[in-house]
Amino acid sequence: MTTTMSDSFDLGEPPQPAKTPDAPAYRVLARKYRPQTFSELIGQDAMVQTLGNAIKRDRLAHAFLMTGVRGVGKTSTARLIAKALNCIGPDGDGGPTIDPCGVCEPCRAIAEGRHIDVIEMDAASHTGVDDVREIIDASRYSAVTARFKIYIIDEVHMLSKNAFNALLKTLEEPPPHVKFLFATTEVNKVPVTVLSRCQRFDLRRISAEQLSRHFAWVSAEEGVVADPEALMLIARAAEGSARDGLSILDQAIAHAGLEGGGVTADAVRQMLGLSDRGAVRDLLTLILAGDGAGALASMRRQYDYGVDPLSVLLSLLETVHGITLTKVGTPADAAQPMEERAAREEWAASLGYPALHRLWQLFLKGHDEVAKAALPIEAAEMALLRAIYASTLPDPGELARQIASGATPAAAPSSPPLPSPAPPSGEAPPWNAGSAAKAPEPVATGPILPPTFEALVDLLDESGGLAIAARLRHGARVVSYTPPEFVLSGSRPVSADTLAELNTLLKSVTRTTWKVSIVDAPGEPTLREAQDAADAAVRQAILESPIMKAAVAAFPDAQLESWPGQRSNA
Repeated sequence: MTTTMSDSFDLGEPPQPAKTPDAPAYRVLARKYRPQTFSELIGQDAMVQTLGNAIKRDRLAHAFLMTGVRGVGKTSTARLIAKALNCIGPDGDGGPTIDPCGVCEPCRAIAEGRHIDVIEMDAASHTGVDDVREIIDASRYSAVTARFKIYIIDEVHMLSKNAFNALLKTLEEPPPHVKFLFATTEVNKVPVTVLSRCQRFDLRRISAEQLSRHFAWVSAEEGVVADPEALMLIARAAEGSARDGLSILDQAIAHAGLEGGGVTADAVRQMLGLSDRGAVRDLLTLILAGDGAGALASMRRQYDYGVDPLSVLLSLLETVHGITLTKVGTPADAAQPMEERAAREEWAASLGYPALHRLWQLFLKGHDEVAKAALPIEAAEMALLRAIYASTLPDPGELARQIASGATPAAAPSSPPLPSPAPPSGEAPPWNAGSAAKAPEPVATGPILPPTFEALVDLLDESGGLAIAARLRHGARVVSYTPPEFVLSGSRPVSADTLAELNTLLKSVTRTTWKVSIVDAPGEPTLREAQDAADAAVRQAILESPIMKAAVAAFPDAQLESWPGQRSNA
């Protein structure tokens, strides 16, 4: 009956070739090129060296814990350790080695996942204490055929608290024939009591250069032609994970099709939704030129081609970061196209650090907004416009110098102020030279008589009398000053202890005896009050200047916080 119905619905399709039962199933690249020896494990040289030395010296720990991001080789390392410990060599007489032969029965059985003494357990699906209890009970018995009975527990952080507690005693003092190998991506979730019983290896992210070379070798093994730029794009998209990168490479090979064109950079960008580097350079050029309409049109073109707006902002961030690295002298990436390198060098020569930092902050804020926006393309366009118009604002430091000098923005000085000229040879620095000036060293044995009360206070401050100088600066009202004598107003009482301490300090610093008296007279303002009054006058003059009035009109909420030459209130 079934045959008759099948014949009646024959549409004339060509017969499909029969699948032979012996035809090997396709294996994805991530499984096909899983490391089989430590020499094939890329990016983890320090760990391999440590394990090799431990095996040679017979200093093997009873438990190992491998941690790191996904796809860096944690489970592969655990299997390699199992092979290294149980390898018997091609002749059957070998011992533990960092270079397992791969041909003996234990090596082949472990590689195929069928060795009876190497037990792999996924903690994600075996989280309970009963699962751990089975391991504890089985660990008491010797290995059946291997040298060591090895338990590989993947994603060990997913075990329950009770399961960890049940494992502790056995993990600390296991039988000599048992080794535990743990792998986890979230080591912070593993109890410290377990970590302290394991030898820990932190597997590093694999660099983009190492991944690119590895992908080039895989492509050659697969007979696929791949552009170096395409492989570098895949390596960067992998974010340090060999497995993720091989999965992307597998997809790129399938994306290339059967035309024989190979894996190209443009195809990878299209597949991953990355923006074209040339288009990004053109967009950044328009932004720096202040061409809002051109920048929005460029953004819309990329959006119409299917590029994610978030990817455009990310590419702009990478470009600004690359320009900044070029400006500080970081060596260029060898895999970077020549036109990209030339553009970054040109921008690095023409853009200053303030402009680059401002662009970075603007694009970073735009990236965050686009990631959360309900309308991503509209948010991206607004972020570009904000960057365009913010780029025309003067640098805050430059604006402060313009206000202080009274110059217009077009005539703003581009170089830092020159240092004050040094005093003539043989002369001491002026008394009011500020905190940067050193205390005057006497050139003779006579007394030192500062010409003003402020100079006297500065001398005491520089000579170590900080407390006395602070009291004089904030509370002393001078009626008269004729060194070595001065009169203070009694409107601010001065204690007898302070006067005694002041007389002692004055005699020590100036090498003469001073006469300090107090009278009932108003006196002059204190040094602090005089300073505040001078600062207020300068502030008012700045606020009344045409440049400042224009700045306040443009930015109504702006406030004048400080200005060059303002003295500290400390």
